[in-house]
Amino acid sequence: MTHLKWLPMLVLGGSLALSAHAADPNKVLRVSISAPETGFDPGKVNDVYSIGVIENIFEPLLKYDYLARPLKIKPNTAAALPEISADGRVYTIRIQPGIYFADDPVFKGKKRELIAADYAYSFRRYADPVVNSPVSNMMTDWILGLEEAGKRASKAGNFDYEAPIPGIQVLDRYTLKLTLNKPNFIFNYTLAAKQFGAVAREVIEAYGKDTMSHPVGTGPFMLKEWKQGNKIVLVANPNYRKVVFDGEPGDNPEDQKIAKALAGKTLPVVGRVEIRVIEEEQPRWLSFLNHQLDWVVLPKSAVKTALHTDGEGNTTLNPALIKRGIQNSHTQAMDVTYAYFNMQDPVVGGYSKDKIALRRAIALAYPVKKEVVPLLYANQAIPMKGFVTQGVPGSSPGFNGQPAYDPALGNALLDGFGYKIGADGYRTLPNGKPLLITQATQASALDKQFNQVWQKTFDSLHIRVQFKVAKWNENLKSAYAHKLQMWSLGGTASMPDGDDSMVELWSKSIESGGNLVAFSRPAFDRAFEESRLLPNGPEREAKFEQMNRIVAAYQPVILGVTRMYNELTQPYVVGFKRHPIYSIGGFWRYVDVNRH
Repeated sequence: MTHLKWLPMLVLGGSLALSAHAADPNKVLRVSISAPETGFDPGKVNDVYSIGVIENIFEPLLKYDYLARPLKIKPNTAAALPEISADGRVYTIRIQPGIYFADDPVFKGKKRELIAADYAYSFRRYADPVVNSPVSNMMTDWILGLEEAGKRASKAGNFDYEAPIPGIQVLDRYTLKLTLNKPNFIFNYTLAAKQFGAVAREVIEAYGKDTMSHPVGTGPFMLKEWKQGNKIVLVANPNYRKVVFDGEPGDNPEDQKIAKALAGKTLPVVGRVEIRVIEEEQPRWLSFLNHQLDWVVLPKSAVKTALHTDGEGNTTLNPALIKRGIQNSHTQAMDVTYAYFNMQDPVVGGYSKDKIALRRAIALAYPVKKEVVPLLYANQAIPMKGFVTQGVPGSSPGFNGQPAYDPALGNALLDGFGYKIGADGYRTLPNGKPLLITQATQASALDKQFNQVWQKTFDSLHIRVQFKVAKWNENLKSAYAHKLQMWSLGGTASMPDGDDSMVELWSKSIESGGNLVAFSRPAFDRAFEESRLLPNGPEREAKFEQMNRIVAAYQPVILGVTRMYNELTQPYVVGFKRHPIYSIGGFWRYVDVNRH
């Protein structure tokens, strides 16, 4: 799950002429992100901040409708939904002719059309050890022969992009055939995932190691300016084909209002998106109130003054904000948050009973319901019960893996497994050596509040803890290398299915960096792999509950919350709606900005 974490209904117009878009260069959407991005090569990143930009530059074959609930997948660059064989192993996709990449010097002044071979090349990249994709298993675990190609490349020292791969066949200029090594009737979710847009081979080869700063795609925007960790500017792609909004709202009156306001508009509507990196809550909030931002996620510190919640859970804005015309969208996210232990760490990792007792004790002393939800999320969150976001297949609604708050039981566990309290008042390891836990964190005010709760948690157990502060993207880099002992993460789902979460604890995801926890249990792996062969139903749900019970038994993570989002927009912003799958950039192409 990406951090963790993370494009809607369009209908193609009859014309595919270049420069057909109606983006107004004078219309600027100003947004912010709360942590530094890492770069814009879709094969190399999986953090929500980078993905928010990537999903506006590159295009997967399929997409999600912007307004349809329940979620609905539509063709994107594909001319139609894939043809799927009866056994769920062969996907045949035809690409729309007349789609072009954004201009780049690499193309030497010629228009570069998107073809099936571009997706074939892009999908191969996920097996290339040099790319080292954190989501490689989403492709290599399914496409026939792709994993083996990656293994050959590891031995040879380079990936042979010319060698045939049985699971990837280009039938003609616009037709791609994917053959899977086992049935997968939900592979359309993968083909719609934000990370799997097409890149042009000549662009990747021309920029070599600098692909993170040279994104060239077929999407509605292109990168104009980038000051890492400070500012990102996107401008409308003049090569973007004519795409007219035609959403499919359900019965929700607000969704119907959005559809009516955007009906017939050519996308993207705005000609420029300015993204600022503002890590602290208060400056983000003040920037919004001072009309320097057009959209903001309501900070936890402002919830009590900005919102009113009645006894039935209905949330309304403060009258003063309503008077200013500010709009609020209140939704439950499709995400997970958790603190994880590095299972390869000699202090907190491992599977012996004493290590499990240490992790369980910390989980018992972490006050999710008592302090985290009311104080850190201002009651705009609900405790997680399992490692799958609530409401999707695999969420095991009848199971609760969130331990009850009981620091006394935690202390008893530590006492029973030899973690003795020394003369200095702190516990030692069972072998008598000092026990010190290092938790990675960031420097924001909200992170400091979380650290205070963690400090109280460890103090209640007589465990010495230290907090190691770094930038979020620096911590992520260390996490990929399994160098952090403990860290807290949150991620938005990349597909509406429990597979998206559980893959992060699958042992085969350790090498790619997708399993930051480095959790590895054969029983978990078996249940996970078996779940992938089953259709949705009671038998598959039972496999997910088995996985959730294994996670609860070994305690590699401490479950956090599923967040509620209150997203505020200025009165002149039209068409905003959070999509459960798309990240922070999922709405940029749809909204209109009418300041004057």
